[in-house]
Amino acid sequence: MTSTPSTRKSPFSKLKEQFFGNPEQSLKEAYEAASRIKSIENRYFSGYRVPVESLTSDRLQGEVQENLDILRSGIEQFNSSSAASGNLGSNNLEKLIFAEGILANYTITQNQPAAIVPVSQPGGESYTPTSIVDVSSTTTPVNVTPPPQQKRKNGSPLNSLFPGSTPLTGSVGKTFDKIKQDLNPKSEEEVVNEFRRSRAVTVVGVRLLALLIIVPIITQQVSKRLVIAPIVDQYRGGEEAAIVIDNLNSEWKEEALVELNTYEEQLKMDRMLKGFPSMSSEELEKNVQEKANEIAEVFHHKSNNSISNVFADFVGIFAFAFVLLIRRNDISVLKSFIDKIIYGLSDSAKAFAIILFTDMFVGFHSPHGWEVLLEGLANHLGVAANQSSISLFIATVPVVMDTMMKYWIFRYLSQLSASTVATLKEMNE
Repeated sequence: MTSTPSTRKSPFSKLKEQFFGNPEQSLKEAYEAASRIKSIENRYFSGYRVPVESLTSDRLQGEVQENLDILRSGIEQFNSSSAASGNLGSNNLEKLIFAEGILANYTITQNQPAAIVPVSQPGGESYTPTSIVDVSSTTTPVNVTPPPQQKRKNGSPLNSLFPGSTPLTGSVGKTFDKIKQDLNPKSEEEVVNEFRRSRAVTVVGVRLLALLIIVPIITQQVSKRLVIAPIVDQYRGGEEAAIVIDNLNSEWKEEALVELNTYEEQLKMDRMLKGFPSMSSEELEKNVQEKANEIAEVFHHKSNNSISNVFADFVGIFAFAFVLLIRRNDISVLKSFIDKIIYGLSDSAKAFAIILFTDMFVGFHSPHGWEVLLEGLANHLGVAANQSSISLFIATVPVVMDTMMKYWIFRYLSQLSASTVATLKEMNE
């Protein structure tokens, strides 16, 4: 008798589970337990909640309770995982909504405030049906980006009921739609399902955004301090002062020279103005030599730090790409989350954000900010800041960004939100 060989996990999968957890297995167990509970509901209770407390069959009660324990444990493990909701595609998102809907049926009590009306059964018991999602029917992908409003040639919006409707007929149509929605027996279920989808998108988006920011920064700092910097210091630790100064870039070499000259002039000033005893040329040269060695040591450490920054930045970029790779299924969810935030802003807030961004990066005062950023980047990497290259960058990149921003406002924003464009023009004037 041959046994089926077990599936061996790759080192990449083991590393992924070690750092980000394995929420897929927990979600799978919770979904299977929820499916078994739903099957019992459909078979014995016409799809309604199983009255676990008042069951007369010990076997059925034990089966439901066991599946509830598995379902509750799976959801808790999934939520406590460091990668909870991280690898959700459309299929896993449906499983999560379905499992949480079944669990909510057995955790919401009658005294708990909820926007769900209890439904009375023929047997006299009151149940609280919650968001039960049929997975086979939930095939529409999550999309929170509102479509642009259609308009007629004269600029007035099209009504969904009557093509040539007036504001009065449009208002009547909306009223009837509201009454129809209130009378729909599945309206509560649709509202709860929409809330669960929105919550799942928010959880995935926030966690992925936090990982994309925190993981590269932590990886860059840890690799620099624990691995790269000690190796660089050991490799370049025995260099003499003259070699150190020669290897510096022109900007740092000039800075070291200015500091040494300032120290020498300070010694002469102290001797003449503060009454310090006069020094011979040999003593003066000795003090200047000690200061030169001290300056060389400082700039040697600064040079080593810049070399460590270069390698550590590559490690941080690799960590960023690694997070994107293992969470590639959630990039579309993150985009939907960001779109939800942007389109949720008011027209004035959108216009304020656009003006703030354009004035900061492409406005009249932006060259000073770009100079500070580019000089800081050059100092971080240990290279000399070339003023000609900085001026060329400022003369081209902000102009291109400004052109792209104006085209985006003209081509897309005017269709999505004409009132935002109007507010933007008024604020600019």
